[in-house]
Amino acid sequence: MTKITTFRDLLVWQKSHQLTLFCYKITSNFPKNEMFGLISQTRRSAASVSAKIVEGFRRVSINDSIRFYIIADASLEELKYHLLLAHDLEYLQSNIYKKALLLSEETGKLLTRWIQSQKKRKLNS
Repeated sequence: MTKITTFRDLLVWQKSHQLTLFCYKITSNFPKNEMFGLISQTRRSAASVSAKIVEGFRRVSINDSIRFYIIADASLEELKYHLLLAHDLEYLQSNIYKKALLLSEETGKLLTRWIQSQKKRKLNS
């Protein structure tokens, strides 16, 4: 088993970072009138998932860490809505939306497992 020494070692962070990069890429094709609307909101919520994982990783107390991971999960749900809205507004083709949703769901599963592992760690400490 590999020792986790930095947030970059976390599989959940790696997946969320892939998702963030993908969201930046796909939103570059949105209408320019969405620059301060849906583009900004989608990018912000995507980046927030990864950023909150990083913040949680550096917290001293396990309770603080878990709180940040839960906030990351909420940002992920917000991102899923922005992606759905973009799809419904026909800014995203179905195949791109499905890929973004798949990345979101994979990130969510990893995040759920990470939170559970941290809660278990808390109980065992």
